[in-house]
Amino acid sequence: MIQRQQVQRYRVHAQQLDRERGTVADTAALDLGVQDTGPDGALWALEVRGVDTAGLGAAAEHHEELVWLWTLRGAPHCYRRADVEQVAAAVAPWSEADAAKRIFDASKPLKDAGIPVLEALDAVAGQMRAIVKEPMVKGELSTRLHEAMPDPYQRYCRSCDAVHLYEMPFRLSAMQAGLELVPDTSPPMLQPMAGFAVAEDYADRLDPVRAYLHLCGPATHKQVAEYVDAPVREVKAHWPEDAVEVTVEDGADGETRWMLEADLEALQGAEGSGTRLLGPYDLFLQARDRSTLMADPAKAKALWPVLGRPGAILVDGEITGLWRPRKSGKKFTVAVQPWSELDGDERKAVEAEAERLAAFRGVALTGIEFAA
Repeated sequence: MIQRQQVQRYRVHAQQLDRERGTVADTAALDLGVQDTGPDGALWALEVRGVDTAGLGAAAEHHEELVWLWTLRGAPHCYRRADVEQVAAAVAPWSEADAAKRIFDASKPLKDAGIPVLEALDAVAGQMRAIVKEPMVKGELSTRLHEAMPDPYQRYCRSCDAVHLYEMPFRLSAMQAGLELVPDTSPPMLQPMAGFAVAEDYADRLDPVRAYLHLCGPATHKQVAEYVDAPVREVKAHWPEDAVEVTVEDGADGETRWMLEADLEALQGAEGSGTRLLGPYDLFLQARDRSTLMADPAKAKALWPVLGRPGAILVDGEITGLWRPRKSGKKFTVAVQPWSELDGDERKAVEAEAERLAAFRGVALTGIEFAA
């Protein structure tokens, strides 16, 4: 029986949350993609894994080592620029059924019109490729696509009070069209990647099923499917041959999950340690077995609310509380809500991470507010 603490500590080590120094090249989370949501998104996730993001040589519209793309679940993710063509192949839908699942309600009008979803995504990507020749705001691209695409691709959007493409086909086609997101732009801006072409194959480490099992394992077929946003049967069809069964603590009984055989020894001897302030969408918090990360339902509800997610305090593999940044004018504070009393060393470690966050944001830390 694998205890939940072992699983947590394994993930701390596999996701490199216990290291002090690292580079873009050796950061494993970039194989699966690092979600970039909120001000403490992808770059902060790299910072807490030891990467000096201030030294990445970023220009206003271009990172030499990193690239931002809409990929899994239509969310913006950060990857190594050197991997981009293989990533495009790795995250593409595996089949017609998979593509229909990934675009949700946008599949019905296409089906009713007799248009295969994969064909539709290719058509949208082709139009995007023809339209975007230089940096373009998402709204302008949406308008141009509205003019170019027939009715089955479009819907009335109540919030915009306009007719435009369904959102998921828009996002998933951008990657295949060779469009990257310009970082730190709101509304989003897209630009073409020079010389881009989807690779014919990709390295094993970029396979989303293998990468999830390595970074967030042990896991079930359903948990991987939820992360990739694919049908369970499709995930099973792409299940690694070297995945082995393990039994993980789950309430009174154990749950059968799978782990890459090469990672089994690391799981059994896991000793991940250290204190980190994880961003709300850090990969550690994105695992689909939330009860493994937080068994207390009330604390889980506070950690993953419907709106306004806080960050998490991670101490030696355990989530021990919440944190939120507070900025008012030139003042920047970090509000910390530990779920148990911090000892002297733990408190100092949290304070050091708050200082690190302020330095990352380029501001001075005004103070840390510890909730009683």
